[in-house]
Amino acid sequence: MDDDAAVIYGLEFQARSLCPQYGENDSIRFLVGTQSLRSDNQVHLIDFDDESNLVNKHIFMHSAGEIWHINSSPSDKSVLSTCYSQIKENKSELIASLWRIPPLDDTEPPGSPNELGSPISTGHQNISLRKLCDFKGDHKNIKNVLWNPSGDSNAVLTVTDQFIDVWAVDEGSAQLIDTMGLDGKSQPKFLNARFNPHHAGKQVAAAVENTIRGWDLRSSRQAYVIENAHSQTVRDIDFNPNKQYCLVSCSDDCKTKFWDVRNIEAPLMVRNDHSHWVWSVRYNHFHDELLLSSSSDSRVVLLSIPSLSSEPYGHLDEEDENEERSRVPESDRIIATFEEHEDSVYIVEWSTADPWIFASLSYDGRIVINRVPRSEKYKILL
Repeated sequence: MDDDAAVIYGLEFQARSLCPQYGENDSIRFLVGTQSLRSDNQVHLIDFDDESNLVNKHIFMHSAGEIWHINSSPSDKSVLSTCYSQIKENKSELIASLWRIPPLDDTEPPGSPNELGSPISTGHQNISLRKLCDFKGDHKNIKNVLWNPSGDSNAVLTVTDQFIDVWAVDEGSAQLIDTMGLDGKSQPKFLNARFNPHHAGKQVAAAVENTIRGWDLRSSRQAYVIENAHSQTVRDIDFNPNKQYCLVSCSDDCKTKFWDVRNIEAPLMVRNDHSHWVWSVRYNHFHDELLLSSSSDSRVVLLSIPSLSSEPYGHLDEEDENEERSRVPESDRIIATFEEHEDSVYIVEWSTADPWIFASLSYDGRIVINRVPRSEKYKILL
């Protein structure tokens, strides 16, 4: 049985920010923010119908500025955050705000193919997002906004060059309640951060140049430091959803590395699957042997890493547990390489509604929706 072809959706502007709509578990939806210096920017809500292979787009105006990061609330699918640039006193500054998406009309009929040939439905266009609040504090240039994955939608983190701030948010305000900062004469900078989905959402890890640092939010102290995790800048990190001490990192050194934070002397594994900077890496939310990475080499790589997964021998029923010692784990390998992009692929994300579907975004505004090959899907399920 042949696999379905990739679905390609082209934006009018350049873009580098993409996230799934985390609060949506029934529909396959992604949010994309554009970067345009000359025109008002937009947030595109991409609704993908897996059965018909159609993309339904809803476009919302984001006239506040060009979007550098976008994220969505895990508890309210209509709430999202953006980090965007504004000119203040002849200087560009990154601002962060929370927004609400207007109610959607899901009854719109399918439209004609877009400029890249993918079938789309027109959906809403030129409707503005409603601002809920700004993150106003002493620390400027907010790069990331992170929601607590444990379900505490009122606990939000923001990441600046030197600080991770903890906020309590409600419908119309964001109140600063705690701060964690960097020490060092060389003035290292945060690049991004990720919540640990384990430990009740009380831990966070951050990329600080070529180092990975972990914090415990209960004490506001560092829990671990992986010095020189990579030889060059760490671009992204992600936690294994099924193994609480394991994370993966990617870097400008073209490598992807797997770590156990209880033993940080050396990585568990090092992969060299890309020929240029690796911008993004993501574990599958359910099947942790599946891993995606994207790079400036214009490729997306889908890996199978059973040796470091929660089920290295595959799924075992109770009657098979005695056979585990005699079974040999499957080999780690590249499942597929996807080459539909023609520019740097800044980010790749799994759908929250379907564990076999993912989207990737390149700087030229091309969004590609792909699937795990059927043969691999059946191998995992059967």
